[in-house]
Amino acid sequence: MGYNQDISITVDAVVFRKNDKDLELLLIQRKNEPFKNKWALPGGFLEVDEELETGAKRELKEETGLYIQRLTQLRAFGKLGRDPRGRTISVALYGYAEGDTNVKASDDAKDAQWFPVSELPELAFDHVKIIEDVLKALK
Repeated sequence: MGYNQDISITVDAVVFRKNDKDLELLLIQRKNEPFKNKWALPGGFLEVDEELETGAKRELKEETGLYIQRLTQLRAFGKLGRDPRGRTISVALYGYAEGDTNVKASDDAKDAQWFPVSELPELAFDHVKIIEDVLKALK
């Protein structure tokens, strides 16, 4: 009894830094569809031979130039319809950067910026939910 599952796995990096007055979150502006020009968490598709944390670190470095020593897995997000390209399950990992860390967009990111957590732009996919869940877990 066989069946075929067409499911993709992605990793999203939720990276914070603290400055004098705010907790800030790193976001990228998407260069490609879906959600072209919208802001999103750095992330992307996991490669077949890659651990989750390795994939999240790779995507983070490719899209923002930032390398983080340690990312901690929060949980998986798999709500149906979360990605218009098809069935996609994303594993969110979070970590921290130094307060004066700079980033530079590359790969499939049009821009990369730090935003105060209290003033986030409109986000792609279900990234608002992912960010809310990470913030709740950190309280």
